[in-house]
Amino acid sequence: MADSIPTPFDVKLMNILATLMFAACGVLLLAAAAWWVLRQPFFPIAGLKVDGDVTHNNAITLRANVAPQLAGNFFTVDLAKARTAFESVPWVRKAVVRREFPNKLRATLVEHVPVAHWGTEAESRMVNSYGEVFEANTAEADDDLPRLSGPDDQAGHVLGMYRELVPVFKSRDLELDELDLSSRGSWQATLSTGAVIELGRGSSDEVKARTERFLRSVRQVAAQYGRSVDSVESADLRHADAYALRLRGVTVAAEGAPAPKKK
Repeated sequence: MADSIPTPFDVKLMNILATLMFAACGVLLLAAAAWWVLRQPFFPIAGLKVDGDVTHNNAITLRANVAPQLAGNFFTVDLAKARTAFESVPWVRKAVVRREFPNKLRATLVEHVPVAHWGTEAESRMVNSYGEVFEANTAEADDDLPRLSGPDDQAGHVLGMYRELVPVFKSRDLELDELDLSSRGSWQATLSTGAVIELGRGSSDEVKARTERFLRSVRQVAAQYGRSVDSVESADLRHADAYALRLRGVTVAAEGAPAPKKK
């Protein structure tokens, strides 16, 4: 029997290329068919589960607000957009959204924990424990939260300074109610007694040192005029090695500081 004639190399190459092309076309057709099927209303989202920290929201309200913003079915819904929709709800700080087979979405939420009001009383903004400013109904927060203010991008810095000053005032039985950072970097504190204290500029250590120096002597100075520390109306600590003090009914410059100008 005669030996078979070997297949030329160019023919083998053409056969391989043809096979690869047919396989590629088959894969593309299958992918297109699968994509078409997945985009049909055969796999609707049948449920939206909400868990996690929902102290200020309830699952029913969340589903009602978010569901209309979800487009697509179980396979095609954009989870990033779903997360954004949840995080746009007041009080929600972070959301993790995932598919739950066969036809549900589950959202795990973390809410803001307010530690202070932010801005003026007319604003509905607060600061959370991470120093982030967020919008929410302030009536739902505790009534005894302090009020902080300043440039929004400095909210974390303001919160940090507040936390450092609270024990300084508390050591003298005084309560810090408000703290403001001006656009020029100057600090102003308001106590629960209504006293407004100009703390000046500088690092946290410098501001704390001025505050502690003021608190060490203010009671004695007030007593010299028959007043208690609760009678302090305002104080200006921006003088070198001294402070200007205003008592209700009395105006005096302490430790050689120039008396504040009358307005």
